[in-house]
Amino acid sequence: MKQPWTLADTPFFDERHDEVIARLNRWISDNRARLADETPQDLQAECRHWLQSLAQHGLLEYAAPAMADSMPAAVDLRAICLVRECLGYYAPLADFVFSMQGIGSAALWQKGDAPLVQPYVQACSQGEKVAAFALTEPDGGSDVAATKTRAVLQGDHYLLDGAKSYISNGGIADFYVVIARTEEAKGASGLSALLVDADTPGLRIHRTIDIIAPHPLAEIHFAQCRVPANRLLGQPGEGFKVAMGVLDIFRSSVGAAALGMGQRALDETLARVSQRQLYGQAMAEMQTVQHKLADMATQLEAARLLVHKAAWCRDVRQRRISTEAAMAKMQGTEAAFQVVDAAVQLWGGMGITCGSVVERLYREVRPMRIYEGATEVQKTIIGRQILKGLA
Repeated sequence: MKQPWTLADTPFFDERHDEVIARLNRWISDNRARLADETPQDLQAECRHWLQSLAQHGLLEYAAPAMADSMPAAVDLRAICLVRECLGYYAPLADFVFSMQGIGSAALWQKGDAPLVQPYVQACSQGEKVAAFALTEPDGGSDVAATKTRAVLQGDHYLLDGAKSYISNGGIADFYVVIARTEEAKGASGLSALLVDADTPGLRIHRTIDIIAPHPLAEIHFAQCRVPANRLLGQPGEGFKVAMGVLDIFRSSVGAAALGMGQRALDETLARVSQRQLYGQAMAEMQTVQHKLADMATQLEAARLLVHKAAWCRDVRQRRISTEAAMAKMQGTEAAFQVVDAAVQLWGGMGITCGSVVERLYREVRPMRIYEGATEVQKTIIGRQILKGLA
């Protein structure tokens, strides 16, 4: 494994990002023993540990930035990408915890009423509250416009009914940002975003969901949940805009986390082929192996540039990055998957043996091509955006 972690050698960062790297190296140093044990037995306990550790080292401040009276809070997307690549490399579950604190709180620090949401955001940055973003539905997948969960305004409350599925942090979150249909308008234009505390009567965890990369996931049901009207984030009917504002930030960073996993797979494979003997020579001396390693390294470097450029465009150019974020998410996750798959192949039988590093990485990286918009969704976004440029 890399020691110490260093700032990426690309032209998209400035001096303040040295502090991000310093915090990451302190985190690595303080968690060295735990990072060596990559088979946690208690998932929730492990998530709690990473939550507190990330907060202690000031890393959650990048995912849930401090709010002033003005809105929205300033976010450093390049810092988020740096953190996620490192966490993806060392501890993908820590990356999950970090990213969900950001995704779950982003609608608050972007669109919420400051006096109401500031305590929530601060608690997220300090590891005192666990956040969740409830967007996906059992039959909806990536089709946000097909949202069936409804919130009907009655006096000073919304009555919330419906179901959300594959919700990260479901069951352990202290609050959920729920996208629900509040207007009669068709498609995505009738959606709104609501802040819902986990202890709200009528909210229940219907079932937990196990996936190939163990993370806290659940299906959540709402039955006549009374949500105060002042918990609306943004304006009525802006739910889709709120959701896309969240995803525009964190989609880029999904690519960064995947790159961390891909880089770990490449580094582990370099060590493996340098030591393993086949047919009387080290694997590293075989031209076919060298060609495979060249492909792996090149794929990662190309994807890394897309991720860093997307983050730079948002931070420095201060513009919406729907196209760049889609490219970064798509290429980052696809490249990382190809690299990890190649690592499994080069490791041979050890690559598919449960408990090996590359076997774990294979399970961790595969879902990243699906969540926060599958690769096919990203291609649709990119295609539509470039066609708009021709109009």
